[in-house]
Amino acid sequence: MKALNAVKKGFYADSVALMRIARELGKEGVEASLMIGTPSNKALLKDSGLLAREGEGARPDDLIIAVRGKNAAKALQRAEELLSSGAPSPSSLSSELENANLALISVPGEFAAAEARKALERGLHVMMFSDNVPLKDEVALKKLAVKKGLLLMGPDCGTALIAGAPLAFANAVPRGDIGIVSASGTGLQEVSSLLARMGKGVSHGIGVGGRDLSKEVGGLMTLAALDMLEKDPATRRIIVISKPPAASVTKTILSKVKRLKKPVTLCLLGASGKNFKRTLEEAAGFKPKRHPGAKAKGAIRGLFCGGTLCAEAEIILKEHGVRGYRLIDLGDDEYTRGRPHPMIEPELRNEHIAKALKDKSVGVILLDVVIGYGAHADPAGLLVDVLKKGRKLVIASVTGTEDDPQVYSKQVRKLERSGVIVAESNAQAARIAAKAVMR
Repeated sequence: MKALNAVKKGFYADSVALMRIARELGKEGVEASLMIGTPSNKALLKDSGLLAREGEGARPDDLIIAVRGKNAAKALQRAEELLSSGAPSPSSLSSELENANLALISVPGEFAAAEARKALERGLHVMMFSDNVPLKDEVALKKLAVKKGLLLMGPDCGTALIAGAPLAFANAVPRGDIGIVSASGTGLQEVSSLLARMGKGVSHGIGVGGRDLSKEVGGLMTLAALDMLEKDPATRRIIVISKPPAASVTKTILSKVKRLKKPVTLCLLGASGKNFKRTLEEAAGFKPKRHPGAKAKGAIRGLFCGGTLCAEAEIILKEHGVRGYRLIDLGDDEYTRGRPHPMIEPELRNEHIAKALKDKSVGVILLDVVIGYGAHADPAGLLVDVLKKGRKLVIASVTGTEDDPQVYSKQVRKLERSGVIVAESNAQAARIAAKAVMR
C-alpha cells in the first residue's frame, strides 16, 4: 500500500509528543511515523516503506508526517489536528529563557549541541534528552558547563529529579536527603523508587548521560555533580550509579569520593572492587522480603524496557551460574529505530512475549515494568492481555511508586491476578528466575 507524506516547513515538536501522535494514529488502523527531515530519519522512513516524494524533499528543520493504510488521507488530517492542538514548540531558545534556570533540550541530535550551548552561555543548567550528539560536542559542552559551574545532563539523559521536580522519564518520589548521580535513566528510577518505598527521599537525581564515564569524556559531569551535591545543604548521602567506567575514570572517581566529607555509595554494575555495591537494590539499601520459590523447565527469556535493568539481571544470572538464557534490551536503538521507546509504547514488547510464549525451549519469561511520568498509562494491563495467550512462568518487577500516575500497587495487583510472580525489585526478580531453572 502506498505511503502518504505531509511536510510542515520549519516546524519542531518534542520527539516524545511525536511518538504519542504516531501511536494515536496507529489506533485508527494506519502505520504512522512523525520525524524531523534529517538524512538519517529519511533513510529510516524509506527502509520502512513510509517515505513518499513529498518527504524526500524535506529539510532537516522540517517535520515529515508519514502514514500508510486504508485511511491514510484522514490520518494525515488527524495528525495536523493533533499537532495544532498542543502548545506551539519553539525552534529556538532565545525567547523562552527569560525566567528559567534550566533548559531541557529535546531536538534532533544534529541541532542539540547548538541549542545547549546557547543555554549554557545564558547561565542555565541543561538537560539534554536528545541523543545522537557527537562525542566531541559532548566533551566541549561539558567543559563549558564545568567552567561556568553549571550542569550539562546528557546527552541521551532520560531521567532527572531536580529539587523535587521530575524531568522526562522519572517517578513521583518524596524529597529527602539522598543525592543520586546516575549515568542510567532506569537505574536512577529503580533506586529512587526503592528509596521511596522505604520512606526515604531524594534531594536531587542528576543524570549525566551514558558516555560521561567513558575515557573520552572522563567523568566531567559526574565529578561536577559530586561537587554540587557535596556543597548542597539538603544532601547528606550520595549514590553513584553506572555501568563500569573506563579504568582511568574509575581511579579518578574513587579519588574524588575519598576527598568528600559526605558518605558515597558506588554502584558500578558489573565492576569488581572493594565496597562497590553489586546491584541497584544494594545501592538503595533495600532488602526485599523472602519470596516463595518457583520451578520451571527451560531457558530464561528476559524482555526489558530498561537497559540498565537488563544489565543488572544478566549480572545476577551469571553469578548464579545460569546458562542458556537470553536477555533483550528492547529500548536499544536496534529495536526503537523509527518506533517509540517501549516505556512509551509497550506493544513493541508484546510481539516478543507472544513469540516467547510459543517457544518450547523457553521456561521462564523475565520482565520489567517501568511506570512514572512519560511512561505508558497502563503497561501492566497491556502485559496481562498478551500473557493470556500462553502458559509460562512469568516473573516481573515494577519500578515505580504509589504516587506515580499509574500507581505502583495497582500495577502489581493486575500482574499478580494474571498469575505473574511480582518481585519487589528488578534484582530480586532475576534471582527468583535463576533459582527457578537451577537443578
